Amino acid sequence: MIQTKALIIGAGPVGLFQAFQLGLQDIRCHVVDALPQVGGQCAELYADKPIYDIPGIPLCTGQELIDQLQTQIKPFAPQFHLQELVSELKATEDGQWHVQTDKGTQFKAATVFIAAGVGAFVKRGLSLPGFQELLGKDIFHKAPNESSFKGKHLVILGDNDASLEACAQWRQGANAAASVTLVHRRDQFQAAPQAIEQMRAACSANSMRFVAGQPTALIQDAAANSGSSKVNLSGLEILNSQGDTEVLTADALLLCLGISPKLGPLSHWGLALERKQLVVNTETFSTEAKGIFAVGDINTYPGKKKLILCGFHEAALAAFGASALLYPDQKTLLQYTTTSTHLHKLLGVS
Repeated sequence: MIQTKALIIGAGPVGLFQAFQLGLQDIRCHVVDALPQVGGQCAELYADKPIYDIPGIPLCTGQELIDQLQTQIKPFAPQFHLQELVSELKATEDGQWHVQTDKGTQFKAATVFIAAGVGAFVKRGLSLPGFQELLGKDIFHKAPNESSFKGKHLVILGDNDASLEACAQWRQGANAAASVTLVHRRDQFQAAPQAIEQMRAACSANSMRFVAGQPTALIQDAAANSGSSKVNLSGLEILNSQGDTEVLTADALLLCLGISPKLGPLSHWGLALERKQLVVNTETFSTEAKGIFAVGDINTYPGKKKLILCGFHEAALAAFGASALLYPDQKTLLQYTTTSTHLHKLLGVS
């Protein structure tokens, strides 16, 4: 059981800034996110896209913003628990909160900050029999290492930059796959024009193949010489653009399908919801449950605008609210990082 004064659910830009604002109140925290890296939707969907409305930063990409936020919170050393989805949140007898993830990690938190955007972002998978059993074995969201698909018949699913970059990576070089096949439901792509041109040129040169179709089944064979009931992926059945069933040889499957938000267990935590968003008090961005705050796109209130900069404002007021709750006998003072020697000490600057 991990005891903490503050637990943040969500490691997107608002969740990261929440960790910074808590740090300024001398409140250390843990951060949980369902994705394998920090950044949330900002890093997953807008990593290379420009953002123009961050105060004081005329232009940055989504990934650059996340990198800067990570640098900013370093003095407070928040502890991250990635690839973990919060599955349970319930009050304890002493007025704190018991939080558990799907990996079994348990927290006892005095305050909880829900910065989960429009829900927990999870990697898109396939709703096909056998998918969960093969995930991490023959099916991957990301290559485990640089030689994972060497000599294998690799099928890549997706229409984005990540899928085309994977095609380029695995069709050539010392660790090249035996074959590379790209599958998407139609011959249109949401990727950089240059990457699309390179993919089409590779198809023309027979160094890879593109097939328009929709996956319909995973083909599995008993593991050779295993002496057990274990099975391996041997192919992917698709319904092609002509309406015919086709089986593609596949030793490995790489999914580049992006992410999708899921409200998930949050809807069962007993918190007041309005159109799948948490209702908050705009003085402290607290929910109706004492000690639970909601910041960013997950909350709602009159005049709510789903902007990153609004989430930053909410995080600041939530941190002051948490400080007042955690230290009721202390007056919560407004201090400025420009002049406060106390904040300078917390930030580790002279």
